[in-house]
Amino acid sequence: MSYDILTVIWFFLLGVLLIGYAILDGFDLGVGIIHPFVAKDDRQRRITMNSIGPLWDGNEVWLVTFGGALFAAFPNAYATVFSGFYSAFMLLLFALIFRAVSLEFRSKVHHRFWRIVWDWSFFGASGVAALLFGVAGGNLIAGLAINEGGDYTGTMMHQLWSPTAGPYPLVVGLITVALFAMHGGIYLYLKTEGELQERAHKAMWTLFGVFLTLYIFATMYTLQAVPNATRNFEAHPWLWIVPVLNVLAITNIPRALHLGRPLYAFLSSCATIAALATLFAAAIFPNFVVSTTDATNSVNIWNARSSEKTLGIMLIIALIGIPCVLSYTVAIYWTFRGKVTLDHSSY
Repeated sequence: MSYDILTVIWFFLLGVLLIGYAILDGFDLGVGIIHPFVAKDDRQRRITMNSIGPLWDGNEVWLVTFGGALFAAFPNAYATVFSGFYSAFMLLLFALIFRAVSLEFRSKVHHRFWRIVWDWSFFGASGVAALLFGVAGGNLIAGLAINEGGDYTGTMMHQLWSPTAGPYPLVVGLITVALFAMHGGIYLYLKTEGELQERAHKAMWTLFGVFLTLYIFATMYTLQAVPNATRNFEAHPWLWIVPVLNVLAITNIPRALHLGRPLYAFLSSCATIAALATLFAAAIFPNFVVSTTDATNSVNIWNARSSEKTLGIMLIIALIGIPCVLSYTVAIYWTFRGKVTLDHSSY
């Protein structure tokens, strides 16, 4: 297998890991974002947290694996991205920590104020994490000020409001929050029953409307502010099948909700996230970070890759490890299948 083919395979595998994380941890973050508004009382809020309790830490394995694979396969890209987004990554780390702490600490003290604090901590941490993921993606599409050494020369404020694309990163961040909130709402619709399920079902129409509005706006904004995002689609017209599938997946969500088929709606939401992540990969390929100061400073799969031997050994490890991770994920979800219930003695 040639060096170039190995390089492209690893870009593809990184995309698979990113899609897996976005789908699995996406509904975790979404549940955190909407749970103060969907759950009307303490018992229902406990049910929403229990719905992701056995799953959230396993879902984050995909993010850890993505970071490790990026470091090993494309170390120069890892160095540029993690140093450029250092402040944002520290904030993300604290958000993920507080989300975990909120889940664990909420039930330790039976006091109303204590639980309110951790409920809103769970909400805030989930919302901040989702926003930061979207902002990072928006920056990678719009481009960053990268010098000839691969170092980011802009400020954190420029990561929120791009000098070349305006508030585009924030727009992508907001659509990510809306997407994960919708995904989490559909998950609650799937996993709960009774009044809480009815409340989640009603909330889904509002969440879908917000997401759809932002999706349309972000699409038009991308075409206007980041014309290079369609470069690969113009060079390879067959890639247009991805946005077509994306639109079909999105339009299938309200159909499934109308039919009262939560699993069908959840699978459509998963397909929507997978298609959007694929669109992101297609838009930036073969770059990881596009330099807005000088195109020759851009970090791509060719100038960021590890040695051919490293990529080859890693591929063997991945062929062994990925099926193990998938098997573990399937086993966990099968074990905790069905509706989430809560007896009065457990909260």
